[in-house]
This record gives sequence, structure tokens and C-alpha cells, in this order.
Amino acid sequence: MASSPSGLLHLLFPMVVAAAAALLAGAAPASACYTRLFSFGDSLADTGNHRFVYANDSDPVLRLPYGETFFHRATGRFTNGRVVLDFIAEALGLPFVRPYLSGRRAEDFASGANFAVGGATALAPDFFRDRGFDGMGDVVHLDMEMRWFRDMLGLLCPGGLAVPGCSDMMDQSPFVVGEIGGNDYNLPLLARMPFDNVITYAPIVIAKISSTITELIGLGAKTLVVPGNLPIGCIPNYLFAFQSDSKEDYEPETGCIGWLNEFARYHNKLLIEELEKLRKLHPGVTIIYADYYGAAMEVFISPEQYGIEYPLVACCGGGDPYVVTPNVTCGRGEYKLCNNPGKYGSWDGMHPSEAMYKGIAIGLLRGSYMQPTFATIANSCPHLSELGFSHGYKPLRDS
Repeated sequence: MASSPSGLLHLLFPMVVAAAAALLAGAAPASACYTRLFSFGDSLADTGNHRFVYANDSDPVLRLPYGETFFHRATGRFTNGRVVLDFIAEALGLPFVRPYLSGRRAEDFASGANFAVGGATALAPDFFRDRGFDGMGDVVHLDMEMRWFRDMLGLLCPGGLAVPGCSDMMDQSPFVVGEIGGNDYNLPLLARMPFDNVITYAPIVIAKISSTITELIGLGAKTLVVPGNLPIGCIPNYLFAFQSDSKEDYEPETGCIGWLNEFARYHNKLLIEELEKLRKLHPGVTIIYADYYGAAMEVFISPEQYGIEYPLVACCGGGDPYVVTPNVTCGRGEYKLCNNPGKYGSWDGMHPSEAMYKGIAIGLLRGSYMQPTFATIANSCPHLSELGFSHGYKPLRDS
């Protein structure tokens, strides 16, 4: 979704959650069936770019407890461990995707690159300024991430994409485009911009995502995974910001804010419709919709099946999800930290915990929340039906 303060991430055959969780916990990664993986998006996918864009030694994301659960150090990820992109990379037998801004040489991107940045938006800041909202600042946006991608192509393929090997790189690499767009809504909503104004952004956000996909296809991409928005009504910071005395504002099954989740579904509906149009325009390209919303709702509805006891509570921050302490956020001020992050659905009030990301990954990689399933393009990966995720971690040099 988004970086603080901007706010609030596929593969095979349906399996029972318990069996999938066991696989997630134990098996070693298989040999890679793709050479590279590329990613765009915001803090739901950022693996370390934010620290290069917004150099600030006091940024809590650059210090523990961020990263404590899996990496045992802060990596620039906006959570306590891995994000969905990390699970995708592991499932493909690839290393965790290097943040683009940490690389310098062509060989640094031998396994791909991640252009996602915490706080990134789909639309450029001028869009919001033109509509009277100046709260975005000069955030990274999709056009900027695409410029970085083109710069990287110039480094990898100085002779152009027609050079042998370069066209293969494009048509044989999966591209994950998102999650992106959440921040286009988060800051305006949390700044109390009228909801009727914010909802009008959705078709424009979807058009920008579509044009980015079209640009990647024009460069030779053949496989794209496009995540939708999360159920933002289940985010603790939103639960605080929009407290209501009316039970009708909350979903009875989850306790999440119903109208916010309805808005997320509206965004996703527009995205699904746009992806179907793109499939018809580009029949030789595989475009997969990754249903982050559906996969996450499985966890919110049945959290105990994923080992989560407090799906709507932040592990790290000011305390109770419905009480925000001034000047206190995860890693800043006299913040509170839970004893077991694996029991919590949110890490810092705006971003999922690794436990939640793992639950989403189960639904995407093992369940039915990719449309079409990744198996439809995984003929070169016959081992994927047996695949689990490892707990091993080897630091990537200069990452």
C-alpha cells in the first residue's frame, strides 16, 4: 500500500490452508525456471528503494524492529519480514529481488530488479495539486519507475532490445505491476478529503496502470502479474481515523469498515475490466490478475487458520489500534512492540505483517486468487506443484 505517512500486496492448485502453510514453512526453493523477475509498485512491494530516494537516517524503516522477524535487520521493507514479492521470487527459485537503486552494474540485475518505492503513487503529484491537494509532496510515481526501468534496459542492453538475449530477457521474465494506486487514495482520505472526490480518481488510476502495462508489452513483456488493492477497511490506521458508533459501518464477519472495503472492490472491479480489455488487445501476452483483496479476506475471515490471533491490530506502534498516540509510530517515540509478530495481521498500523503477507501468498501461490492461475504459464516449472518456501536467508551484497 503505502509508506508512512502515505499509508497502505500466485501459483497453483487449490490446497487446504494447513498443508500450504506446512509447505511455506519448510521446503527449500527449487531451481529457477525464470532468469529474472521485475517489479513495480509501492511499499507493499518495496524491498529497499525508499532509503535511496528519501535519504533520512532517522527513518524508522531503516532500523529495527523493521525486518526483525526474518532478516533480523532492517532492509527497507515496510514490515517485520518478507513481502508477497519475496514469496513469488522464492516460488520461482530466484533470489529476493534487488531494489533497483541499490545496483550499479549490469551484473547487479542478473536476477531482475525491483522499482517499487514506499509511498509511490500511480499518478504524478501534479494530478493532485491540480485538484487542490498538495499533501503528496514530490512522491515517486509509475512514470518515474518506468523511467528507471528504461535506464536499466540501457545498462543491460546498450545495443537495444534487438540485441540477442535482450528480447529473450523481456519475453521470458515475469513482470509484477503493483500493488499500485493505494497511495493515490490513502493520503487524500486520511487528510479528510471528501470521499466523493477521491472515488473519482479510481478510473484515472486504472488508466495509468493500463498505460504502464501497455508500455511494458510494447517493450516485449509477455507475462504480467497485476495485483489489486487490499481490503483497506481492515487497516488499523483507517479503523482509527474513521471510527463510527454505527454497527452498519462495519462488516459483521471481520469488523472491517464496510464502505472502505467497498471502495477497494470498486478499484479492483475497474482493474479487472481493464485487464480483460488488454488481454483482447494483446492475445499473445499472459496478463494475470492477482486478487490481493480476496486472498487477504480469507485471512481476516479465518485468521486462526493462519496462526493469527489479532488480525486488526498492529504489532508495532502506539498501542491499541483505535488509539493513536501523538508523535508515536513504529520505531519512533515511546512505541510499543508485541512479543510475537506472527500473531498480528498488521505490522505498523498501515502495512501488513509478514504473517499476513504469508497468508496472502498462500492464497495467491497455492489457491485460486490468481486469474488465470500462474500454472497456465508455468510449463517450464513442473516442480511448482510441490514447491514450498524456505526460511534460509543469505544477504545480497550491497542490498
